[in-house]
Amino acid sequence: MDFAGIIAEYDPFHSGHGWQLEAARQMGARHVVVAMSCGMTQRGAPPLLPEPVRTQAALTAGASLVFALPAPWAMSGAESFARAGVSLLAAAGCDTLVFGAETPDADLLTRTARALASPAYREALKEQLAAGARSFAAARQAAVERVCPGAGLADLLDRPNNNLAVEYCKAILELDVPLTPVPLPRQGANHGQAQTAGRYASASALRALWAEQGPEALAPYVPASALHLYREAYAAGQYTDFSAVSLAALSRLRARRDFAGVRGVSEGLEHRLRESVRSAVTLEGLWDALTTVRYPRARMRRLVMDAVLGYGTPGAGPGWLTLPSLPPYLHLLGARREATGLLARASLPLSPSLARLAQENPDCARTVEAQTAASDFTALCRRAPQPMGTAYTQPLIKL
Repeated sequence: MDFAGIIAEYDPFHSGHGWQLEAARQMGARHVVVAMSCGMTQRGAPPLLPEPVRTQAALTAGASLVFALPAPWAMSGAESFARAGVSLLAAAGCDTLVFGAETPDADLLTRTARALASPAYREALKEQLAAGARSFAAARQAAVERVCPGAGLADLLDRPNNNLAVEYCKAILELDVPLTPVPLPRQGANHGQAQTAGRYASASALRALWAEQGPEALAPYVPASALHLYREAYAAGQYTDFSAVSLAALSRLRARRDFAGVRGVSEGLEHRLRESVRSAVTLEGLWDALTTVRYPRARMRRLVMDAVLGYGTPGAGPGWLTLPSLPPYLHLLGARREATGLLARASLPLSPSLARLAQENPDCARTVEAQTAASDFTALCRRAPQPMGTAYTQPLIKL
């Protein structure tokens, strides 16, 4: 391990993230690159804090370079999220992917990934779904058990970080990139748990603490350098007002007449979305109306924000943004000065300037348009709203 990569949201950056960066260093990584969600997160919502704050927190804690994981892939399911992050880190020249897992066994995770990538699994999954499995997750586990009976792989997929870890391993296999997977044991509270565990807390618990008490409540669970940044962001109103997110999102949705082109729509779901939008007065209410056993809440949250931002399926008509399958560029958000020489390893167009990246080719131009749609929406939903176009003017963070 020399040039390690991490895929993260840092929403917000906390002590567990700092531990992971330090662990990578202790295992021999001279430099650690981060592909960080930009503009949106996997839960279908803006991050609590803007990219410059999260980028500086990561650099201060030891990251060498921070690249954007563009919003369309940052706000996608585990498979797409993992493929995008892996492709970016491979394009940056990384040799290792470091990630957390409840079961930090690289061989077992890779074995599970091979099972998920097999034709036998895909056929078994189709059969489970056609037979009326209670959920996609249940169908997935049952299909894996059928392909690899008694191997314990289905049980492994019952944990959230293991699921994402397997998708990382599968992306490495399917994209055929020279990244060695290095899983680390997750520290403290599990992903999504609204609780703390010693000096570690989940990001969702920290967002809840912030909402109730402000950044001072995060002090036991975040590095001192990050806390300083959070205090400054709080004083400047540069954090997301989630009540504003609800109003802004519903306003955009009510202006749409047709949802057939939205990314992720299938089985007539566009009709359900249209009818639910007509009666919803909060995002929570809209998610409630859409969520069923067949349509999990996480997927519906992403579907709703896809519709808000105009992210469409391939071939969608006018008014929808369609995108390449993988990010087509490396948008540099931050760098430590001693690491800038590493940028020569990049195999994709690379720049800290979105305007410059948009000029590279049509895929880059469409991706920049999609990214700025998310960034402009998020800027409007901060406690102190910002004007459009700030993603174009944000300077590179250097340490």
